[in-house]
Formats: sequence, structure tokens, C-alpha cells
Amino acid sequence: MPRAINNVASKRRRKKILKQAKGAYAGRSRLFPNAKETVMRGLRYAYRDRRVKKRDFRRLWITRINAATRMEGMSYNRFMNGLKLAGVEVDRRTLADMAVSDPPAFAAFVNQAKDALDRVQASQ
Repeated sequence: MPRAINNVASKRRRKKILKQAKGAYAGRSRLFPNAKETVMRGLRYAYRDRRVKKRDFRRLWITRINAATRMEGMSYNRFMNGLKLAGVEVDRRTLADMAVSDPPAFAAFVNQAKDALDRVQASQ
């Protein structure tokens, strides 16, 4: 009895991997074993970096807020503490965008945070 190999499925599987490896350098896009390794590594990086991207953006937002608050004569941690005491619930993404695109509105938030910190300081 002849050996049965499912040629159609095998070809389709290889073709799918080679299509995903398109754009890789040299044999990594043309030779199946190399292409498979490249695709698997790429998928691992993609999975990991979807999570890393969130961290990176949060760091960027904090850096922008810190720079803007220092221009207003306050540090980042005191500003965030002041906002919390004032009961202002605005996320860092919005604050960072405001710091870049609308400095007067951001300055109003800084003043609110300063007032809240002063009230707490006076009560102690």
C-alpha cells in the first residue's frame, strides 16, 4: 500500500508560514525551517510587546506631566497627591495630552492641586 501524505495540508501550512515571514532577510523569508523560526520569534515579541507598549506609554505620560508641573513650580508626586486630595479623577493620558496641547487648562489643574495641598497643610 502506498504511503499516504496529506500534501495539500502540508503545502498550505508551509505557505501560511512563508507568507507571515514575508519581508524577513534572505533565507528567513524563503526557507521553511528558517521562516518558521522567524515567525515564531516574531509572534512571541508581538505578544510580549503588546504589554510593554502599555508600560512605555504610561512612562511617557508621566514624563510629560512631570515636565509640565515643574514649569508650574511643582513636582509630579505632589501634583498627583494634590489632585487626589482635591477629588479630581483625571487619568494620566488626558493630563499628558492637556499638558502638551492646552497649558492654561493644565495650569488650572496645578492650581487646584496646590489649593488642596495647602488646605491639608493648614489643617495640620
